Formats: sequence, C-alpha cells, structure tokens
Amino acid sequence: MTDSSQLAAQMEPFDSFWEGPENVEKGYSKFLAFYENNYLDKVPTDKSAKILVISCGPGYFVNMLNKNGYENVLGIDSTAEQIEWTKRKGLNCQQARAFEHLESTADEGYDVIFCEQELNHLTKEEIIQFLKLCMRKLSPGGTLIGHALNGANPITGSEALAQNFDHYNTFTEYTFNQVLSHLGYQNCKVFPLNLYVFWKNPANYLLIAFTGLVHLFFRTMFIIYGKNNKIFTKKIAAVCNKPA
Repeated sequence: MTDSSQLAAQMEPFDSFWEGPENVEKGYSKFLAFYENNYLDKVPTDKSAKILVISCGPGYFVNMLNKNGYENVLGIDSTAEQIEWTKRKGLNCQQARAFEHLESTADEGYDVIFCEQELNHLTKEEIIQFLKLCMRKLSPGGTLIGHALNGANPITGSEALAQNFDHYNTFTEYTFNQVLSHLGYQNCKVFPLNLYVFWKNPANYLLIAFTGLVHLFFRTMFIIYGKNNKIFTKKIAAVCNKPA
C-alpha cells in the first residue's frame, strides 16, 4: 500500500484542500456558484450515484452535490480541521488519505470520483499511480473529474508552477487528454474553468468580455507559432469514463 507520507508534496498535501478563502463560512456560497457553473452538468443525472470527493476540504463540493439532490456522497480530506467544518454542516465526510483510501478494498466501486485538489501537487509518476487507482475504484462506465493548472496560459502558466513549492507540473488540453487516454480512460473531454460565475455582479460580464479578447489574442499568436492550443483559462478540468 502507498504511504502518503512519502509523496513529494508535504507542505500542501495533495489530499487536502488549500484553495478556500480565509472566511471558510463565506466559501460555501462562493464555491456553490463556482461548482454549479463548472461541474454540475458533468455529474451523472442519477441522484443515487455513488460519489467520492477527494480532498473535500470543508465540504464545498459535497455541499453543492447535496443541494442538488445527490445524497450518496462521501468526501475525504487528510486534515482534521477541514473535516471539523464538514461535521458542523452535517456533510458526509471523513479524515482519510487519498491513496490509502483508493487502495483499500472496503469500498465498492464509485460511479464518480471528483478530485478537488489540482493534480499539479503530484509528480508525474504519482499522477500515473493516482489515475490508475481511480480507474480500479470506479464502477464500469464510471466518471472521473479532475482539474489542473493550465500551462498554455502565457501569463499565469509559468507563474502558477513557480508560485507554490509543491507544484510539480502543469497541463494543457493536449497533455491532459494524452495521459488519460494512455491509461485507458474513454470519452475524455478537457474544458475551461470559468471564474466569473457571479451573475449579479456586473463587473463579471466585463471581465468575461475582456478575457475573451485576451484569449483570442493568445489563440492568434499560438497559430502564428504553429501551436494548436485553444484553452487559456487559468485552470482547466477534464472529465472521462472508465470503459463500461
């Protein structure tokens, strides 16, 4: 069995959530909007689907699923303080290490595995190991959803890699598809993550328009240099399936 204490990332472990705001309580509404906008349509419509949320933190993604009728959801996080927040909210979460949980034989196959921490906190060798474990733990036809830092963005790509000592890589649309397909996942789709999801705030419409123009410029420059990159958001996500 994998010993998570030997993983490369130790200051910000892969199986704990590090992206929440300082005011944890406010994060429930903030991340509810973000997750609903970016991920809800990627989750199977069957409300009884068995779903595992890895690095669930205070339970933001679990909370979103519950509010949308999904009750067969388990969140895990390696940090006790994060799990304490989930208990206050009545969310089904427990303290556990991701690799050890996936390697255990106690749980039946999951219909969905959602990886809430970026894969960038794992080395390439660890990413391969993690994705293989997810494949084993998914039910036939099950769905894997994960996200990563986008190395194709000329402004944030290199900074995102350098700004955290526990970031070991970035992805592009091509490399995300590449590794998932190589490991046998099917129906792989990489998609941009939209940060501007608060529709009551008029500034977000301006930001969407502005970033759209910037991304069009990036796309044009990449074409000039013979590159095929099309997604330039700060973060990207991927959804794929275990063969049925």
